[in-house]
Amino acid sequence: MSTTAHPRLISALPPEGRDRLLQLGGQAHFPGGTRIFEEGRPADRFWIIRSGSVTLDIHVPGRRAATVETLGTDDLLGWSWLFPPYVWHLGASAFAPVRALEFDAKEVRALCEEDAVLGRALYHQVAGIVARRLHAARTRLLDLYGPLGTAPGD
Repeated sequence: MSTTAHPRLISALPPEGRDRLLQLGGQAHFPGGTRIFEEGRPADRFWIIRSGSVTLDIHVPGRRAATVETLGTDDLLGWSWLFPPYVWHLGASAFAPVRALEFDAKEVRALCEEDAVLGRALYHQVAGIVARRLHAARTRLLDLYGPLGTAPGD
């Protein structure tokens, strides 16, 4: 379902750091149709989706919000918590009921400061996810709102 094929975030982390990170996680549930976060609001947590699906959307002035991606099992939901000014760049809604592992952003950032090996690995993994998602969002927005008949490089 996800267009962000990437190694599972948790399994890509060093084992000791991964265990410490998982100790910070808690269970979260979102019924279908629940708005999880809004673009422009403080990004103080993130989730790893265990089941269900989440749509990411972007505000388009004068139009309905545009869905830019759908996330599913094992995907990272939220990356804005990692980069100042810690505000959501997109909005998110549970498309189908979601079960997820939830993390407090301040606690995870503190753990990354304390454990440089974990911090470097986590930042590296999230940066790769961000790059793929930005590319996917750009492509989707061009499909939705770009002029007809333009080709890349025009």
